Amino acid sequence: MDKCRFYIAGRENLVYTISRQSRDAERMRQMTETKRLYYEDVYKKEFTAKVLECREAKKGFHIILDESAFYPEGGGQPSDTGYLNDVKVKEVHEKEGELLHYTDQPMEVGTEVQGRIDWARRFDLMQQHSGEHMVSGLIHEAYGYDNVGFHMGSDTITIDLNGPLDEAQLAEIERKTNQKIWEDTQIKIIYPTAEELEKIDYRSKKELTGQVRIVEFPGVDICACCGTHVTRTGEIGMVKLLSVVKFREGVRMEMLSGKRVLDYLNMVNEQNRQISVKLSAKMDKTASAVARLQDENFALKGRVHALEEEFIVGEAAKWKEKENVLLFQEGMEAGSVQKLADAILQVCKGRCAVFSRNTDGSYKYAMGEKDGDLRQFTKEMNAKLNGRGGGKPFFVQGSVQASEKEIRNFFEQ
Repeated sequence: MDKCRFYIAGRENLVYTISRQSRDAERMRQMTETKRLYYEDVYKKEFTAKVLECREAKKGFHIILDESAFYPEGGGQPSDTGYLNDVKVKEVHEKEGELLHYTDQPMEVGTEVQGRIDWARRFDLMQQHSGEHMVSGLIHEAYGYDNVGFHMGSDTITIDLNGPLDEAQLAEIERKTNQKIWEDTQIKIIYPTAEELEKIDYRSKKELTGQVRIVEFPGVDICACCGTHVTRTGEIGMVKLLSVVKFREGVRMEMLSGKRVLDYLNMVNEQNRQISVKLSAKMDKTASAVARLQDENFALKGRVHALEEEFIVGEAAKWKEKENVLLFQEGMEAGSVQKLADAILQVCKGRCAVFSRNTDGSYKYAMGEKDGDLRQFTKEMNAKLNGRGGGKPFFVQGSVQASEKEIRNFFEQ
C-alpha cells in the first residue's frame, strides 16, 4: 500500500505515516462540492444558491453553497466580496477543494440565498489581472524575462522580473501593450489534456499536474492561470507602467490597468492644474515653469548664503576678546547656528553658546569652549532644560524645550 511520510521542519525523524489512499478517500467523502459559476460566466453578478453547510470558525462562520459566483483568493488575485442575502461575505477561500465564504453571521443549512458579488471590485481585478498577463507576456517575448512574483494590491500591481529593465524599455512595453489592448482581441481559455499540454509553450512558475487551465491572449501571452479575466482585450482599456526599480536579481515594476489608469491620470491632471495656477503657467508649460523657479531658487540660496557668511563674520567680530558669550538669534538653521558659534569661539576668550528658536517654541543650540570639556555642563543643561544633544568634548549641539528666560537663568546661575 502506498505510504505518505510526514516530517517536521526537515527533521529526519519520522513523525507518523498514514495511508495516502485511505486519507484521500476520507477527504473526498467529507468534502462538500460547490459548482464554480465564475468559470461558466465571469460576468455573473447575482445568483441563487442553497446553503449546504455552515461551520463556526475562530472569526465568524464559513458558509458552503451548492453553487457560487464568488471567486476565491488564488493565482495572485484577491477574492471577491459581496453579500449572501444581507449577510456580508468578507473573504472567500478554497481549502482542500471546498469553497468557503467567510461571514460574520451564521446561515441556516438548506435555505435558499441570493448571492451578490461586488461587481465594481471584481471587474477592477479582472482588468488588473488581464493587464498584468499582457505586460508579462510582452516582456517575456522581448527580453526572455520571467515574472517571478506579482502582487495585486488595492492601489497598484507590482511585478517582479528576473532581469533588468530601464525606463526607455518600460515605455516601449507600455506602448506595445496598449496597442495590443486596442486591437480588442478575443481571449481564449482552454483545459487541455496532458498530451495537448505538452505541446503548448506556456508561462508557468512551477511544474503543473492534473487539470490545467490555460489563458491565452493571442499574439501576446499564453499562461497557466486560475484567475478571472475579461473576455476581450479592449475591456482592459489601458495600462500604465508607473515605475521600475532594482529588486534582488532583477527589477520590480509597478503598473495600473483599466479604470485605475483613468483615476491616476485624473489625479495627476488635478495636481498639474494646481501647480499651473500657483505658477501662473499653462498646464502644458508647468515643467518649464518649475525649472525656472528652481533656477531662481538656486540663485537666491546663493545670495542668502553670501549674506549669511557676511553676517557671521560681522557678528563674530563684535565678541572679539570677550569672555563667555550667550547669544540668541532668530530664524537660523542648525548648520548656521553651528557656524556662528564656531566663528565666535575663534575670537572670544571663554565659552560661546548660540541659541535660535524653532517654530514650535523650542531652541536649537551650538556651544563650544576652546580646550574645554563641556560634557558635564551639557549633561546638566539638557537635564535642567529638557534637552538633548552631544558632540565633541569642546563643541556640542542639540536642542532644548525651554524659554529664553529659562535658558538665561541656567547660564547665569
